[in-house]
This record gives sequence, C-alpha cells and structure tokens, in this order.
Amino acid sequence: MDIAIGSRFKHAWNAFRNNGQQNYYRDIGTGYSYRPDRPRLTRGNERSIVTSVYNRIALDAAAINIQHVRLDDNERFLEVIKSGLNNCLSLEANIDQTGRSFIQDIVMSMLDEGCVAIVPTDTDDDPEDGVAGSFDIDKMRTGKILEWYPKHVRAQVYNENTGLKEDILMPKEAVAIIENPLYAVINEPNSTMQRLIRKLNLLDVVDEQSSSGKLDLIIQLPYVIKTDARRQQAEKRRKDIEQQLSGSKYGIAYTDGTEHITQLNRSVGNNLMSQIEYLTSMLYSQLGITQSILDGTADETTMLNYYNRTIEPIVSAIVDEMKRKFLTKTARSQKQSIMFFRDPFKLVPVTELAEISDKLTRNEIATSNEMRQTIGWKPSKDPKADELRNKNLNQTEGEVNSGNPTMADEGTSTGESEQDRIVNELLDSLESEIEKIIGDYISDDEEEEEDS
Repeated sequence: MDIAIGSRFKHAWNAFRNNGQQNYYRDIGTGYSYRPDRPRLTRGNERSIVTSVYNRIALDAAAINIQHVRLDDNERFLEVIKSGLNNCLSLEANIDQTGRSFIQDIVMSMLDEGCVAIVPTDTDDDPEDGVAGSFDIDKMRTGKILEWYPKHVRAQVYNENTGLKEDILMPKEAVAIIENPLYAVINEPNSTMQRLIRKLNLLDVVDEQSSSGKLDLIIQLPYVIKTDARRQQAEKRRKDIEQQLSGSKYGIAYTDGTEHITQLNRSVGNNLMSQIEYLTSMLYSQLGITQSILDGTADETTMLNYYNRTIEPIVSAIVDEMKRKFLTKTARSQKQSIMFFRDPFKLVPVTELAEISDKLTRNEIATSNEMRQTIGWKPSKDPKADELRNKNLNQTEGEVNSGNPTMADEGTSTGESEQDRIVNELLDSLESEIEKIIGDYISDDEEEEEDS
C-alpha cells in the first residue's frame, strides 16, 4: 500500500533509513569506547571513598542555579539577562554538556587537581585582541592547567572538532581560573585528604597480598642449610609442599614429623583500618560533612551547616572568578552581574510548607503565585494571586480600588467597607443606650431630692 503524501512529508527523514553511513563512508572523527571529555581522577581515587566525597560535593554545588543577571540601584536582583554566557550556565555549555553537568565537571576537576580553568572555546571575538570580558561567550570547556606563566596558562582542553584533548596557551585575562577554597585540606601534599589517599592505596596493596592465596609459612627443617646440596634439598622440599597444596582439593598437605611450621600473622591490616577511620573522621569534620549527608539522612540543620561551610565557598569562588573575567567594567557599571540562587524550600518538609507559605504571604514577602510555583503548581489566573497584600485583612474599598477608578465609582459615597459600617452602627447604638441609662439615673436622683 502506498504511503499518503501527507505522511511522506511528515516522515521525510528517518535516522535509520537516511543514515549516511549506509550509503558512503564519511570522516566523522576519532572513535572511542568511552567518553573522551570526561574528567579522569588521579592518584587512584577511583578505588577509594574519596570519590564518593568528591561526587557528593560536586552534585550539591551543581544543584545551585548560576545566572547572568541585572541588578537594580541597590545591588539587588532585578532580571535575568538572555546572553550566551547565561545560556552556557543554565542550558548548554557545549555540545557534550548541559549547564548543570558543566558545573559538576568544574567542581570535580577542581577538587581533584586543586585548580581548574574555565576556557571559552567559542566567542564572537579573539580574547587576546580585546579587553578582558569584552567578548560574548557561546561555548565553554573545563581545562587542566599544565603550566603557569606570568600572564598566560597552558591548559589541556577537549577539542570537540577533533575528538582529542589538546594543549592550548591562553591569556589569564580570558580564562577563569578557579582555585579550590579547601586546598589546604584536600590538595596540599601533607593534608588530611592526601594522607587518607595514601593509607587507602596502602590498604589496597595489603588486601591484594592477603587475597593472593599465599599462606606465608616458614618451615624449619631438621638440618642446617650451609652447603649447596642442603640448599637444593630444602628448595626441593619447599616445592614439594607447594605442589601438595596446589594439587589438593581442600588445600591439605603433609610434612615430616621432624619439621616445624610457623605461620606469619598480618596485623598491619588492622592498624591501617584504625588509621583510615581516624583520618576519615578528621576529614569529615574539616569539610563540614557527616555520614548522614552522604547517605541522605541528614536533617535540615546539618544540611544548612554543610551548605554554608562547604558548598557556598565553592560556588562563590566560581561566581566571583566568572564575574571578574567574563564581565567588563562597563558591563558591571551597567549593573550586570553573575549570581547564584539556592532554593530554600528543598529541605522543607511538606508539613511545614503550608505554615511557611502563610507567613510569607501574610507579611507581604511573596505572592500566592510565587508560592504555588515553589510547590510546583501552575500559577492562578486570579489577578489577586499576583498582589503583595495580606489576604487575612479586609481592606477598604478605597485601598482595593486605588488603581481602578471604575470600581471606586461603584463604591459608597463615604468609602467605608461593610465591616466598618456595621461597627459604626454598633458604636452609635451603644452610645445612645449609655446616654439613656445616664438620663434615667439623673431623673431618679432629682425625684428623690424633691421628696426629701
């Protein structure tokens, strides 16, 4: 059956039917069995608990939104600027990474290497010809700094056109260089992190030796080994015992009654484990991390302390360096800036969210639609949902209709609300009743005086 014309236009291209690889060979670059632009951790961290700490910090730092914004006259957030830089930070940093994965790459590389470079790969102008920050950035990549020069750095950056990591020389004014704020704790040669890494690597060596199938036996033979003949005889005896053990189903061998066997004890493993536990506890305290943060059971206070001590310094270092290198003095004078925003409601339980929403709206801090957006609901179409006012208080018609002359004309001539009118009527009635009671009391006193 022939396909309809409309369906043909709708399905004009198919990934399998129109793949150029089926028709002819074309050079699409170098192929890999792994992702070549992914950062590789050094010093064997992939076999230790250090990787989990790095990954946790990088994930939490990438969860904070970084945006290119405009400020008001009081240096407060006004609006988001739609620019190439903001697109890199929020949507797409390059063809391989989103904005969030790019920030995670920055933090992971910075923690592992101590210092990382943010290299603009695609700009509208040559960074070396103009003023720092005078170019618009379209794409960015992380780079490993190989060499330092007075005004330049040599960085290893992945080239998406060739599929290879290449060494490029860039001026410092055009590259954001992020140094780890926790460098003294993580990257110094004798820091707590590096000591822990060395102990973990040593523990891996001991574990491999202990699991290699060796028995670590010393056999005391009933004769003295001083001549070559006795030495050859002892070597033959050793090989005989090894052959018995390797060829036995249950690892059983026999020895002469005159031979004495001593098995070595490997107590070094226990000592290493206690040292690793001590260094791990010390590292957690210095980084502001607890075991509850890693396994996701931390309470709000613990997470707040973790964000203030660990995450905020890292994100601030990234934002400050980007602001310094990627924004000109003219742009900063025009109230342009780079800011980060952390959602304060991520750690709030659902049971407390209603109370917080009520307090924020009642004190005219947030509108109803803003709180609905925080919860994840769509905005209300009611115009009152975008007003900053206390909805628990009744306002006068003059206040409500201050911006609407049509509604003001429809109100009463006195401008009083219904509640105010009722209260005034009640007060008037009370006043008349009080005057009547006082009048009756005075008349009774006058009659008593006349009778006397």
